[in-house]
Amino acid sequence: MTSGGRELLKWIALVLMTGDHVLTVFGLGYVPVVSELGRVAFPVFALVMAYNLAQPGADAGKSARRLALWGLVATPAATLAFGQILPLNVLLTFAAAAGGIWALERRQWALVALLALVAPVALDYAWPGVWLVLTCWRWHRGQGGQPWLVWGCMGLLCLYNGNAWALLAIPLLRLGHVDVAIPRLGRVFYGYYVGHLAALSLGAAILV
Repeated sequence: MTSGGRELLKWIALVLMTGDHVLTVFGLGYVPVVSELGRVAFPVFALVMAYNLAQPGADAGKSARRLALWGLVATPAATLAFGQILPLNVLLTFAAAAGGIWALERRQWALVALLALVAPVALDYAWPGVWLVLTCWRWHRGQGGQPWLVWGCMGLLCLYNGNAWALLAIPLLRLGHVDVAIPRLGRVFYGYYVGHLAALSLGAAILV
């Protein structure tokens, strides 16, 4: 995938995620198209993240620390937005996945088990979410990963969601190969995640 193509996918996923969160926070229930497309956001983010961390020179430890920090910052806003602290927000899911990759690279199996088997019980998208990133990363790295493991995790994600709409992320990934000039704005995505949850919480408190 191209750098610009990956950024394009992330912007698309951000829009889909926002629509899904609007429905959830304002208690609007099922809305055709918006509800379905909301299930596509997470796997797109996950698959792009796995691809990025599989590139030479990628620093999974740095990514894990950054995601964990932003995930902690987002926790109050996510708690207000969704009315519960558990499962912990998706940034912490991605932090666990990045930490698991860092541990796999160093063969720290106890830490791998903690992040991939224990921690997901408290995280959004649980085990399918963390495992999808890990299996896709291993596949891209050519370290014994197999496509069927990625597909298996996609299947588990569909079971978690209660529908198969997440599979739309697979054809959507073709856009990642488009050669477009979109700069990388990683911190903008983190800030947006926190900010939009806070704004939605405020809006719901006023209007609902």
